Amino acid sequence: MFNFFKTSTLSQEKAYAEMQTNKTIKLLDVRTREEYKDGHIAGSVNLPLDMLPQRLSGMLPNKEAKIFVICLSGSRAANAVSFMKKAGYTDVHNIGGVSTWQYGLTRK
Repeated sequence: MFNFFKTSTLSQEKAYAEMQTNKTIKLLDVRTREEYKDGHIAGSVNLPLDMLPQRLSGMLPNKEAKIFVICLSGSRAANAVSFMKKAGYTDVHNIGGVSTWQYGLTRK
């Protein structure tokens, strides 16, 4: 489905620290809606990986915005980052998975 090439990864510790100081960072969760409902990072936007090609530009039109991408383990996030970079997004980073996120999840 996607072309694979080196993606930009960022540790969750650094991502969390940046999110505390820079409130303009967009957090994109590419898991399914069901997974997202089971627990997600507060403030994240859910856009399942299989919907990314159709909905990305409408949901995140600014291709220069800083975007952190997360999934369950980091694999789908890597695919999403690759796709987004190919689509012209310039500051997008894989921050791994919610399975290792130590800073709390919400179900709201």
